[in-house]
Amino acid sequence: MAANNRRMSGKKGAQVGSGGQRRKGLEGKGPTPPAEMRKGHKKNRIANAKAKQSVRRPAPKGRGGKSASELVVGRNPVVEALRGGVPASTLYVQQFIDNDERVREALQLAAERGGINLMEAPRPELDRMTNGLNHQGLVLQVPPYEYAHPEDLLDAAADEGEDALIVALDGVTDPRNLGAVVRSVSAFGGHGVVVPERRAAGMTAGAWKTSAGTAARTPVARATNLTRALEHYKKAGVTVVGLAADGEAELGELQALDGPVVIVVGSEGKGLSRLVGETCDHRVRIPMPGGAESLNAGVAAGIVLYEAARRRS
Repeated sequence: MAANNRRMSGKKGAQVGSGGQRRKGLEGKGPTPPAEMRKGHKKNRIANAKAKQSVRRPAPKGRGGKSASELVVGRNPVVEALRGGVPASTLYVQQFIDNDERVREALQLAAERGGINLMEAPRPELDRMTNGLNHQGLVLQVPPYEYAHPEDLLDAAADEGEDALIVALDGVTDPRNLGAVVRSVSAFGGHGVVVPERRAAGMTAGAWKTSAGTAARTPVARATNLTRALEHYKKAGVTVVGLAADGEAELGELQALDGPVVIVVGSEGKGLSRLVGETCDHRVRIPMPGGAESLNAGVAAGIVLYEAARRRS
């Protein structure tokens, strides 16, 4: 009877093997988290909704706009791009790929740099991504480049308390020339490069590679209309100097390099376009005793930038 009473009683005695669970239940659980982190709270629901909206909403564009993303295709190009410090977001590797030295190096470089997603994809998917190009099982995605606005380069010079030293490219379509100019601007203390939005080289993987990493710290601005951008610079007190084989003055005679200046470099074949040439305050030539007809944009810009840096030192 006593046993039945114990079974029907609502009281529970100590349980064997409880392991101090009741004691743990009495312990504190730490400070109460903020409302935004408490599940089910109104502020938590609002915070989650805002987070979802920010994911769906496109990132704000730079004042100069963004380029399209780019794909580097093939084993050698991918390895060279990774060696050259070209920005990358994703490395796509074909499933069941023949693992040679280039594949191993690409994977190692991507892992060492960090921040690059490694994605395995079947060959048909890579064929579709590259429009049937011979990708050899490796595809590197280069994120869009965010261009500055031409006015940003003046602001950068003002922030440093220096006279503006800018290079503008007119009709230069080879990305390697753009990369070389960016490298020279960085070497001689310039404040950036301006390129037209259309019919001109942009900051592609090739330009990044030629810049030898200097593109990471030297801004490239994109102008909707180069002539209007140069006119704006003139109104801001900057002298616009165009390089031309038939320029009225030689480089060594030009005093304008001592102050704020924009150096305009045209294409190797056609030189400056008519409107851009007419907008320039001065048209100067680089003396070439060897008799060469012209210099490519990267070399020409480097010579003038050196002369400007020498005078300012």
